[in-house]
Amino acid sequence: MKLLKTARLKAFTLIEMLVVLLIISVLLLLFVPNLTQQKDKVKDTGAAAVVKVVESQAELYELDNSGSASLSKLVASGDISKDQAESYRDYYAKHKDKQQHVAN
Repeated sequence: MKLLKTARLKAFTLIEMLVVLLIISVLLLLFVPNLTQQKDKVKDTGAAAVVKVVESQAELYELDNSGSASLSKLVASGDISKDQAESYRDYYAKHKDKQQHVAN
């Protein structure tokens, strides 16, 4: 009688695969909130830069036109875009503790 030789395949067991998936899940749970915080920080920094640009343009407008600047005047004159004006409003809506220098 001939014995059948069975070849043992080297492969991962189900338990090993589950352990790997568990480790990957834990790592994702650790990194995803950190990435979200970084994204918010970058957005806030960008909005602060837009605020500085709008306030600088308002100062230039006041020097050139001998009058007070407002967001609507700056947009109408082409000194800032509508997106910049909206970003300026959003920044001060989010940061109520800071004083807005350019009127709406």
